[in-house]
Amino acid sequence: MSLQLSGSVRDARLDAIETVIGASPTLEIRTGAQPANCAAADSGTLLASLSLPSDWMAAASGGSKAKAGVWSDPSADGAGTAGHFRIKAGATTHAQGSCGTSAADMILDSVTFSVGQSFTISAFSISDANA
Repeated sequence: MSLQLSGSVRDARLDAIETVIGASPTLEIRTGAQPANCAAADSGTLLASLSLPSDWMAAASGGSKAKAGVWSDPSADGAGTAGHFRIKAGATTHAQGSCGTSAADMILDSVTFSVGQSFTISAFSISDANA
């Protein structure tokens, strides 16, 4: 048997992610594969670091929660190929995953970064299972 949860419980779990991380997290885009877990040290070269909007995720609905507002940066910090992201509150990493132009946890307009270039996060969402 597998555990099943109501839609409202799944949505509440998703909304708790934004509550715990806080209103003004930082998004880092880095080269290479993501670390083994969120507690592990940063890896790869930092390509970009940007502050996310104060209400950075839309309210959860139907077991999914998507980015809210525009996530972009007018000036990348480094040069290289994006491989993963980390979402942080202060020095604590609360979420991480792959990034790419398709079939990744976070979708970017380009994975090739050069110093000073602008970029946009096209899509980002989190889903909750146990329906």
